[in-house]
Amino acid sequence: MISAPASEPLRRFLQVARGAGLRVSAAEGIDAARAVDLIGYADRTILKDTLGLLLAKTPDEKAAYEEVFDLYFKRDEFAGDKVDDQDGGEPNEASSPSNGEGGDGMGGQGGQSLGSLLSSDDRATLATAMEQAAREAGIENIRFFTQKNLYARRILDRMGLRALERDMEAMRQTGTPEGLGRAQFLEGKVDQLRDAVRDFVERNLILYAKGETEKFREELLKSARLSNLERRDLDRMRILVRQMAKKLAARYAKTRRRRLRGQLDTRRTLRRNMGWGGIPFITVWKQKRIEKPRVMVLCDVSGSVAAMAQFLLMFMYSINEALSDIRSFAFAGSLIEVSDILEKEPVEEAITKIMSLIGFGSSNYGNSFADFEDGWMKHVTNKTTVIILGDARGNRTDPRTDVIGRLSQRSKRIIWLNPEYRSAWGTGDSDMFRYAPFCNLVTVCSTLRHLERAISDILEDAA
Repeated sequence: MISAPASEPLRRFLQVARGAGLRVSAAEGIDAARAVDLIGYADRTILKDTLGLLLAKTPDEKAAYEEVFDLYFKRDEFAGDKVDDQDGGEPNEASSPSNGEGGDGMGGQGGQSLGSLLSSDDRATLATAMEQAAREAGIENIRFFTQKNLYARRILDRMGLRALERDMEAMRQTGTPEGLGRAQFLEGKVDQLRDAVRDFVERNLILYAKGETEKFREELLKSARLSNLERRDLDRMRILVRQMAKKLAARYAKTRRRRLRGQLDTRRTLRRNMGWGGIPFITVWKQKRIEKPRVMVLCDVSGSVAAMAQFLLMFMYSINEALSDIRSFAFAGSLIEVSDILEKEPVEEAITKIMSLIGFGSSNYGNSFADFEDGWMKHVTNKTTVIILGDARGNRTDPRTDVIGRLSQRSKRIIWLNPEYRSAWGTGDSDMFRYAPFCNLVTVCSTLRHLERAISDILEDAA
């Protein structure tokens, strides 16, 4: 059986490893605990190799594991000969990431005062005392840079700094050379201790806050207007798009049939069991077929909405497991089909190619809708969902609402995703209110969360 003290540092390491992006299952955590119970913490090389084999699966995870292991097991605040000489130069158990035993919160470690530890320069015991004090201070809960000084002070207080400061003041009050010299010596040691504690807290901030910071940033990016994103955010957004699309696909595309439990198909059951004289050895249950929705996406890739269009195209093709018959079209002054480009090339390269062909121009909705009617309206059926992404600003050209009217009659529904605020609809050259009567849904869609909700609704209706 694995003891609680031995498993506690491993539990915290698994916590920071998950925060760094490693996918560690409960079973892998149990395997890691059993391995640590056998090999211990003394030989860090063996420990690192063993946990690496158990926890890191992909090249990215291996790189993250290397970084987080070195950071978590780094114990050099009080590095020196007194630590290294033990166990033939190998780190001892006391200086490992806390074994959970030892001191009483400090007056000192094992009853020793902080002043005695600093005077004796017992670095191994100081390191263990600092980690114990950090646990008591709740260092695992540190999340923000502004908390560094707070946790540093908590750790120092639990190590006994307040009592030592009172003793040092009493030494100064004596006015004797011995008292003043002793106080000055301890003051230098306390300064070194403060620096070591600050470094320790900063390293724990990096360890424990990294996962929470990434989650916070992801939530921020999902809720940010796509038109406001900076270039440095685009790579992360692409990852989020794929993750969200994969989640939706897994939710709605695992099976194309749903069993209606409790409703026996009597005719098929009897027919299936004719070989046994009609005795129902094998039952057949009624099933409902789940049709994948057929989707046509018309994306305005003119300058005003180009960023949003790129994400919509990426999102739609990331969930092609859950949708069938996706056909995508891009338009600005005219309209072209881009399905083949997106199918034959990697999505990022395909989008770049599409934007170079037709993107960033001046929009003409009426002309683009007429192009769609001439070339592809015949492919629209009563099972087709048409998604239009655009701000409906046609630069005061003919909006051709008659085409949208005929499209509405042929299709299952039209969903219009407008990246502008609702208050801007109908202002200036916006024709949104002219198109709206022919659409089943018109909604603001300016963030990744809006986009996910819209696509999720399409899949929900299809199910």
